[in-house]
Amino acid sequence: MITRLSQISEGEAFDIVVVGAGGAGMSAALFGAINGAKVLLVEKSEYVGGTTAFSAGTTWVPNSHHARAVGAHDDSLEKAAHYLDLAVGDRSSPALRRAFLENGPLAVKCIEDNSSVRYRARPFHPDYISDLEGSTLKGRALEPLPFDGRQLGERFALIRPPIPEFTVLGGMMVDRDDVNHLLGMTKSFKSLRHSIKLLVRQGVDRLRHSRGTRLVMGNALIASLLQSLDQRRVPVLTQCQMDSVESGSDGIEAIVLSQQGLKRRLRVKGGVILASGGFNRHPERRKALLPGIDVKWCPGASGHTGQAHDVAQGVGARYGKPGLSNAFWAPVSTRKRADGSLAVFPHFILDRGKPGMITVNQQGKRFLNESTSYHLFGIGMQKAGVAPAYLVTDAKGLRQYGLGMVRPGGKGLKPFLEDGYLTEGASLAALAGRLGIDASGLQDSVRRMNEYARTGVDLDYQRGTTDYQRANGDGSNTPNPNLGTLGIAPFYAIRLYPGDIGAATGFATDAKGRTLDDRDQVIPGLYAIGNDMHSIMGGTYPGPGITLGPGLTFAYLAAGHAAQRAKMPAKEAVLEQ
Repeated sequence: MITRLSQISEGEAFDIVVVGAGGAGMSAALFGAINGAKVLLVEKSEYVGGTTAFSAGTTWVPNSHHARAVGAHDDSLEKAAHYLDLAVGDRSSPALRRAFLENGPLAVKCIEDNSSVRYRARPFHPDYISDLEGSTLKGRALEPLPFDGRQLGERFALIRPPIPEFTVLGGMMVDRDDVNHLLGMTKSFKSLRHSIKLLVRQGVDRLRHSRGTRLVMGNALIASLLQSLDQRRVPVLTQCQMDSVESGSDGIEAIVLSQQGLKRRLRVKGGVILASGGFNRHPERRKALLPGIDVKWCPGASGHTGQAHDVAQGVGARYGKPGLSNAFWAPVSTRKRADGSLAVFPHFILDRGKPGMITVNQQGKRFLNESTSYHLFGIGMQKAGVAPAYLVTDAKGLRQYGLGMVRPGGKGLKPFLEDGYLTEGASLAALAGRLGIDASGLQDSVRRMNEYARTGVDLDYQRGTTDYQRANGDGSNTPNPNLGTLGIAPFYAIRLYPGDIGAATGFATDAKGRTLDDRDQVIPGLYAIGNDMHSIMGGTYPGPGITLGPGLTFAYLAAGHAAQRAKMPAKEAVLEQ
């Protein structure tokens, strides 16, 4: 298996070169191989997986064959299209959304029939704007099955490790089912048995590996993709970057790669597929597209520097028109690790929407619905000009749900308090004083929330009024699963910042993933997918996995087109119409 650029000859020809080994890029490389193409996968960092490896791995694809398994019989292409029309509107091309909806189920079926990648649908996983017509409660969100990393042998070390703060016991990955079992192991024999199996497996793993080999969520997806690429003998070059591409009469004809001082010019027959992860860490574009957002708040993988975007723009590729936002968002908290690196923890669903939690600004006032989607939460912080915001709870809330990197149970608080990640106060006034926020405002916000918790009605922000919000609350809490009182001292808070979790603005493409120039003409042989592609969601976030779902689908379309193009002797013009 080729792993070094030195193993490839100068001028060697490939049908497809994929730049970026995140979820979209690895899928494109795999689809190319499935189509019989000679494929090369290039990754700038030392790991494969990109930000997908950090994520839950959820892939939003309406009407796949998995939907029937969870009883989603009432969904349809037209229903999903109507939902996206309402959620996205004119912020993106309806034709591209249609291409996604028509081809997404085909992409899921193709990759499962021809590789080790396996998905399942959650029995209950609502769309994020669940009060819109056309939304569903189940069937559209697919998750990867757990994967045994031991199957990869030495290549297990290539998988980007998950965010350490999302693991337990020295690198053991857990998904939402595992968390429920671990929290309920003293209450249920089934949960106890499940937890013991996890703990035994982790103990055995740590005798042989640096972390657990039972992979779930995004790590499971990336591992299954890597195994599949290995089985099809697709070369993967890490720590290798695209320096330039060369155009000719037939479009992109060559690519120049470099790896640790060595350069190679390779011929490309079908095309170069960009999947480098977006613009987020490109210094100039970040300033222009995400003004005022510190890069330290970005929880994404480090490889999306936008360097590949400079190359693509050099041959005429252009960005799409901005939609609701140039990025996708989540509130994050940050903490310096023992090794000096910065932990950036995204607050998706584990704390902020639970009972007994409120988020306030410098005046101690609530300014948004804490149970809304993480994307809208991040946008809400920016609209309100709040950074940091303060996520506040009491002793009961901390014990039941945890607070960011602080685990549920209320134990081991000392290091978090000592380094300032967690702030404690014997009273609300004392907490406000330590945070430097208005005490009377905080006390009033808590008083109002306590009243809403008793009535079940949030008169300020209507928290807990949609299926999505209630799903992320606490079903045992009445009368509203998202509203609870704060009253048991001491009180606690952490600071939240708006963190960009992915790029929404990227290169304009057609429905096959081909990049477009300033005249809206196709650039033959240059494709963009994943976060390099301008999002078909128009900067909105309608459901779980709305980056990975289109990433998979347009990987399928782009790789299929590029593989076909590689077979055409003279790159017949019909393929470029």
